[in-house]
Amino acid sequence: MSLLNVVLAIVFPPVSIFLNEGMGGTLFINILLTLVGWVPGSIHAVWVLSKQGERARI
Repeated sequence: MSLLNVVLAIVFPPVSIFLNEGMGGTLFINILLTLVGWVPGSIHAVWVLSKQGERARI
């Protein structure tokens, strides 16, 4: 998880998810959460990035 990914996840959550996961269910969930409120979308994006980092280490 790079610093650029974390900054993108906080500032533009759907863009960060799209760049790391591509089109899919995770992106649509993040878009919905971001529409509900910016904070839930950002939290979800950081969480997805951290889970992706854990999968890469295994």
